[in-house]
Amino acid sequence: MGFTTARIAVLLSGNGSNLQAILDAISDGSLEHGRVELVVSSNNSAHGLQRARLAGIPTAVVRSRDYASREEFDAALSNVIDDHRIDLIVLAGYMSILSESFVSRYPRRIVNIHPSLIPAFAGEGFYGLKVHEAALAAGVKISGATVHYVNEVCDGGEILEQETVRIEGIDRAEDVQQRVLTHVEHVIYPRVIERLSKEIVGNRDDR
Repeated sequence: MGFTTARIAVLLSGNGSNLQAILDAISDGSLEHGRVELVVSSNNSAHGLQRARLAGIPTAVVRSRDYASREEFDAALSNVIDDHRIDLIVLAGYMSILSESFVSRYPRRIVNIHPSLIPAFAGEGFYGLKVHEAALAAGVKISGATVHYVNEVCDGGEILEQETVRIEGIDRAEDVQQRVLTHVEHVIYPRVIERLSKEIVGNRDDR
């Protein structure tokens, strides 16, 4: 697939269901301009690593606690990404906050998906089930997910796509999480990644 595809790194910390959705989209041809060339985890027992290995994708574990400083961690993460000549960094349940220094190395090359309609239930402290618990506590009837570029502000980058889903009548955060994940995240993330990958390939062809 060579130069006709963008080289993608997926960063994760857990189950890797969004990684699987991306791999499934590549397999069925709906994501044709991108290829996952690397999976990096902040957790050496993340199930997402097993998904990657089953798909024959190189993996790496880079944990901040293994480094004496933030600068050393940033350098280690950058090195593994640069060694694989990555075009697009995709965060998929990645539980480490990327530093401003790291993000500035890859402008408009890092994307994330957040399980709410930003700016609702977003920013520092809103992650995982906490997002859905806050949505239920607020009594919202509609939730969803947002794909955005990553910048130095937590959940503050340019919004690329949002999609909604009704959560009325659901009273457990785990059930809201599952509905948002399967009805929205797994649908829009591969779609946005395909669009960005196509742009990357097009820009490469123009040079």
